[in-house]
Amino acid sequence: MAVNYEERFAVHHEDFKNYDTEKIRRHFLIQNLMEPGNLNITYSHYDRYIVAGAVPLGEPIKLVAIDPLKSSYFLERREMGVINVGGDGYILADGTKYELKYKEALYLGRGTKDVQFGSNNASKPAHFYINSAPAHKENPIKHVTLDKADVAELGSLETSNARRINKLLVNTVISTCQLQMGLTELKPGSVWNTMPAHTHSRRMEAYFYFNVPENQAVCHYMGQPQETRHIWMQNEQAVLSPPWSLHAASGTANYNFIWGMAGENLDYSDMDGIQPNELR
Repeated sequence: MAVNYEERFAVHHEDFKNYDTEKIRRHFLIQNLMEPGNLNITYSHYDRYIVAGAVPLGEPIKLVAIDPLKSSYFLERREMGVINVGGDGYILADGTKYELKYKEALYLGRGTKDVQFGSNNASKPAHFYINSAPAHKENPIKHVTLDKADVAELGSLETSNARRINKLLVNTVISTCQLQMGLTELKPGSVWNTMPAHTHSRRMEAYFYFNVPENQAVCHYMGQPQETRHIWMQNEQAVLSPPWSLHAASGTANYNFIWGMAGENLDYSDMDGIQPNELR
């Protein structure tokens, strides 16, 4: 078992215009999140947001403080959200065991000291997708299933963007400081997510794509609305979206994705919309 981490620094939108494909991927794409037996962490300087993936096998994986945090334990000054996209698993949090099935979420508040990720069956391990943000107060641990989500049905088959948005770790469901997470399921025949697109300068966002079929891909769009770029992504990869960037995608097949956000506003609807015919 290994705990690996890397740091990603913030990029100015004027500089971003000059990036080639390799440089865009190096700064924003997060690959190899789900490695068997490992916990892989990316520490971003966008709102100090952390994106991570844990795939425990025979032994639980213990969450430890990485050096950039300069803390005695990981959640000393942070909150965390976890969504399981693999086999049945569990999270031990300060001695209490929380069972997480497929597409179930767990919120861990600031001050939770001992956190371990485990799988019920090593041959079909849990895939824990993890987001974390700084927190100014403590909130209780909450287990949130899809039936407890704040659900929105958006889009249509006519525009290839019919989707179900499951708001799991948001202030209409639980108490958080600044972290928000949810899971969007595209309806059969739809490939566009988050369209019409939007930006929100009050917070950053990260997307994690999963259930992307073998030999298929998702094209993630980013950049300023009048100067867009794209990243081709594979299954179980994530991407960072700066506050100045839009975030939307189209797939070569049906897929799901998890969105996570942090910033100064917990209002989910706080966004500046961009119509498709306004994009460049």
